[in-house]
Amino acid sequence: MELRVAGIIDESIVDGPGIRLVVFTQGCKHNCVGCHNPETHSFSGGKLVDIDSIIQMVKSNPLLDGITLSGGEPFEQVAACSSLAKKVKELGLNVVTYTGYTFEEILKEKDFRDLLMYTDILIDGKFDITKKSLMLKFRGSTNQRIIDVKKYLGII
Repeated sequence: MELRVAGIIDESIVDGPGIRLVVFTQGCKHNCVGCHNPETHSFSGGKLVDIDSIIQMVKSNPLLDGITLSGGEPFEQVAACSSLAKKVKELGLNVVTYTGYTFEEILKEKDFRDLLMYTDILIDGKFDITKKSLMLKFRGSTNQRIIDVKKYLGII
């Protein structure tokens, strides 16, 4: 299975807890004013990458705590992102997913549930430039939330 990506960062400490491989998905309908990654909005940009090659990148770095799915909008490629997240979880690593959708919107969308269930931490909500803050951990604006998905859903 392939995923359309804008780019991949091998190691990051600002896109979730610990050391993370970050996959920037390509394509986003939100088009938030002041978006940090406006080049990821087009659905025809980026390049197709086989998710098994991303898994090989993850396996080759024993320092990783997990991956972060960012964007673009990971839920716009929910099947491929779910497959990637499942494989990462099978390796014993964690998954952080950034989305412009709210947690409540995701819960209502049946097709989004698989990716949500493989996500450990969800950073939700559209970036709001009027609520921008450089002091926030892992977020760009104060309306965005850091959600421990398993704890919130009572799965732990």
